[in-house]
Amino acid sequence: MHITLTNTGKRFNREWIFRHFSYEFLPGKKYAITGPNGSGKSTLLQVIAGSLTYNEGSIAYSQTALSENADSGIRHPVSDIQPYRYITIAAPYLELIEEMTTMEMLRFHSRFKSLTLPLPEILDTIGLSQAAHKQLRYFSSGMKQRLRLAQAFFSDVPVLLIDEPTTNLDAEGIALYHRLIRDHANNKLVIVSSNDKQEYTFCEVVIEIGKYKSA
Repeated sequence: MHITLTNTGKRFNREWIFRHFSYEFLPGKKYAITGPNGSGKSTLLQVIAGSLTYNEGSIAYSQTALSENADSGIRHPVSDIQPYRYITIAAPYLELIEEMTTMEMLRFHSRFKSLTLPLPEILDTIGLSQAAHKQLRYFSSGMKQRLRLAQAFFSDVPVLLIDEPTTNLDAEGIALYHRLIRDHANNKLVIVSSNDKQEYTFCEVVIEIGKYKSA
């Protein structure tokens, strides 16, 4: 999927969080949005995801479909109400349904986004097999973050958005994150919001959000 922002801006009340942001995110490439805490990284990521509305400019989503009789791809625009079908996001502030077990949460998620692996294999990969039938209310913050990453990385969609992915993770969890990037994000458009370099060392392009602060 291509995602194109043109002079896009977002404000809260009278304060512009970012403005005049123009960029084309290309399929299969890896991008990092960087900046200090409170600079607007997460806001931009949520605008791209469609979970926050923008105040000016535009965002266009187009999906490439290969023609049966041609090597080149044909880009089709995606309706304003459809981008969520192609995008998944992992962020430490996203709520999980605490009354559900791990398996129930993943099954519920799969009703909206198909998963790329069977549930037992996903749980084994993220180290939560022993907690398959445990309610999420009893999870540590690190276990919850592993589950959030699993929902995002194993969704069968072309765009993966990640906000501060190693929050609440120990050294083993951080190593898991890098394995997920290596093994399960190769063909996806990935955008990482972070001010921690270890979270985006694999990214080909680094975008400094502070350059888009003009009023």
